[in-house]
Amino acid sequence: MNIVVSADSFKGSASTFEVNDYIERGIRRVIPDAQVMKLPLADGGEGTVDAFIHHLNGKHIEREVTGPLGKKVKAKFGLINNKAIIEMAEASGLPLITDEEKNPFKATTYGTGELIKAALDYGADEILIGLGGSATNDGGAGMAQALGVSLKDDRNDEIGFGAAQLERLSHIDMSGIDERLAHTTITVLSDVTNPLCGENGASYVFGPQKGASDQDVKKLDQLLRHLGDKMENELQLKVMEQPGAGAAGGLGAGLAAFCGAKIHSGIEKILEMMQLDEYVRNADLVITGEGRMDDQSVNGKAPIGVAKVAKRYNLPVIAVVASEGERVTEVYQHGIDLVIDIINEPMTIETAVSRVGELTEGAGEKAVRAFQLSV
Repeated sequence: MNIVVSADSFKGSASTFEVNDYIERGIRRVIPDAQVMKLPLADGGEGTVDAFIHHLNGKHIEREVTGPLGKKVKAKFGLINNKAIIEMAEASGLPLITDEEKNPFKATTYGTGELIKAALDYGADEILIGLGGSATNDGGAGMAQALGVSLKDDRNDEIGFGAAQLERLSHIDMSGIDERLAHTTITVLSDVTNPLCGENGASYVFGPQKGASDQDVKKLDQLLRHLGDKMENELQLKVMEQPGAGAAGGLGAGLAAFCGAKIHSGIEKILEMMQLDEYVRNADLVITGEGRMDDQSVNGKAPIGVAKVAKRYNLPVIAVVASEGERVTEVYQHGIDLVIDIINEPMTIETAVSRVGELTEGAGEKAVRAFQLSV
């Protein structure tokens, strides 16, 4: 039997590599000699660099860059020949700060710009940037400044870092931008389609998880709208309504406006590059998964992308998940045939995390036994 295992990470408890290994062990409890092809997976968020490095035999490059609140942090990106893979969260992400430090008015994407510059220094002429897990809401202003863009106030002075400083923005000066960007293809990997502003935009939808109150999100939205108006009027580029412009606190819009980036569904681009189609076409069963599966999983999450590829060949798809959320049955309309939760008895979250290996192995075994019932 040929089984493809391609699951995303269980964030906070197991990486994509570990989850896939656990599922394989469960499979071998039932079918010891099964042919199991494991394809570690990410959708542009956590684990994207590692997944690319694994599939494309690249290497990690580490740099010291500016963190979201100005402190220096160690951040890595992936390099495969002349192609670089960056996770913005490495330099500008929530994991780099504590809950008490969250401040979307002060957080900057400057470090992400420094990673882009480092990739250019290594000769990259194609850069892919994953936008998951940001701590920022500055519309990519800091990123642009790191790459040589000057954001000036009405006295012709440079504005500072963070969304709060956008209120001072009077003029965008592109004359100093890194010239290498003109010869570089930049692709944004995003699993969200939100515009820059409005009730479905960056501030209202994602601001609260970055520490913003109800009043804060209104102000943050106004600040991003001001930046967006400046970008569109001065750069003559319509970016505010682009699907994905609101990703990572508006970094999607900033990358499109300042760097000419194209925004793509993260999972679709990743599956294309890892050639999942070639592995799936000869499989009997596909097992995918993620930490939490619910009705939002259909909006560009990794398991649905895997399922879409598998259904080209009419293959059964089983999702192994750490937890099920509201209206999880929605995924059955998008290529998933069965969802198996790893939790097999009442337990605390702490217990589930400590036992994630054995629990996921058990779910992998259940997945294969369920498949056997159908053949």
